Amino acid sequence: MDMNDDACYRAFSMRDARFDGRIFGAVRTTGIYCRPVCPARTPKRENIAFYPSAAAAQEAGFRPCLRCRPETSPDLGSWKGTSNTVSRALSLIEQGALDEGDVDGLAERLGVGERQLRRLFRQHLGASPVAVAQTRRVLLAKQLIHQTRLPMAEVAMASGFGSVRRFNETFQQLFDRPPGALRRSGGADVGAGDGAGATIQLPYRAPYDWDAMLAFWTLRAIPGVETVVGRRYARLLQVGDALGLVIVGQGSGDWLDVTLRFPKVQAWPAVIAKLRRVFDLAADPALINGHLSEDPELAALVARRPGLRAPGAWDGFELAVRAVLGQQITVVAARNLAGKITAAYGSPVQDEAANTLGLTHLFPTPEQLAAADVETLGMPRARGRALVSLAQAAAEDPDLFGMKRSLEAAVAQLRALPGIGEWTAQYIAMRALREPDAFPHADLGLLRALEDEAGQRPTPAELLTRAERWRPWRAYAASHLWASDAALDPKITKERSHDQVAA
Repeated sequence: MDMNDDACYRAFSMRDARFDGRIFGAVRTTGIYCRPVCPARTPKRENIAFYPSAAAAQEAGFRPCLRCRPETSPDLGSWKGTSNTVSRALSLIEQGALDEGDVDGLAERLGVGERQLRRLFRQHLGASPVAVAQTRRVLLAKQLIHQTRLPMAEVAMASGFGSVRRFNETFQQLFDRPPGALRRSGGADVGAGDGAGATIQLPYRAPYDWDAMLAFWTLRAIPGVETVVGRRYARLLQVGDALGLVIVGQGSGDWLDVTLRFPKVQAWPAVIAKLRRVFDLAADPALINGHLSEDPELAALVARRPGLRAPGAWDGFELAVRAVLGQQITVVAARNLAGKITAAYGSPVQDEAANTLGLTHLFPTPEQLAAADVETLGMPRARGRALVSLAQAAAEDPDLFGMKRSLEAAVAQLRALPGIGEWTAQYIAMRALREPDAFPHADLGLLRALEDEAGQRPTPAELLTRAERWRPWRAYAASHLWASDAALDPKITKERSHDQVAA
């Protein structure tokens, strides 16, 4: 945290929403920690301490405020700082890396020692990795208690607790009351497998350009798998052996309304983590826009779309297939071809709510596509062989599109795959791996967006040099440049790739 205690106190005194999710104030006289926007009376200066994360406050012995509800604060699953290791570790923790694994395994995945990882967490978050994971579970459980009618046993499983007993003990210890006592509204419990599912609110830091996000998915939604209806996005999704439907719409405040129809609630933490990544809910527009606006040309684009996000991907393999399909053909053609492949090789789904929306299949798994007949894929034979080879590689290595130790390591590994060149590797890193500094510098759309009045475009090398000043947010710079390229007609535009498909 870059602010001293006096500056933090001023933020709390003014209830400054700019610091919501960045600092937490813990009141010594009550044992409660709050957000800067808490409506409660500001405590005396000598009675409040400040922490850089909810986990740090909770590990210090404070419990979450029942008025400002820290679980609804933005950026709970992410941290914006200088340590890429901490950022990647938090992303993995949000995806459940410590629900079944340990800190040693997490450190190994990140390529660092266990002691170094603990030190980095203490330095940047003021808490241990285990404390961060425990706080994530508690705050998610508290959110589900307030926002759904799930039975308490299902809340425990849906928030990542290994057992109902551990869930009850944690809440009794933290809040001095059973979890059920925190539910304010009456009414009968509704299980995850009953009715129309449960709707929760996923917060973000405003502004958020929901129209741009919907336009992105409207153009790319794979037929039978996902769709945009009205102002809502819907998709069939499988996480492990759990199958369900997610429906996402714009909320009435700084959040997205998300309906989850996943009877197996143990999958909910992973599904919520995917939702946050796909819809880029952890982005800090003020931080990113301020940095990019130091470039005068980008400043005008940022001012035009201050809430623009960098959309993620539901699955790394699916995104890689889409990227390869999109080489040298239009976005719409690639989308339709992905739909044909899904209908031919994906698993059909019988779900009345999903089928009503036109959602009928899951996207093919690597194993399913690896067994495909390339002669019937409806594309050039070389590209078909590349897809099958890609599927075989993904089937052999389930973590092929998982979090890597660095952007450079991720791109290098991706480029070794069939049909994957620099552009495709950077695009996969940008969307599937959520690397904020990924940048496909040879992209035709990016080059065209920076064309001068004389019609001269920068070369890829010149663009890469210029983009140095946009680090570490080059992926967001790319999003703004793509959005500004008015010459691109989405109905005829090719996926902007220079990659060559391997023969």
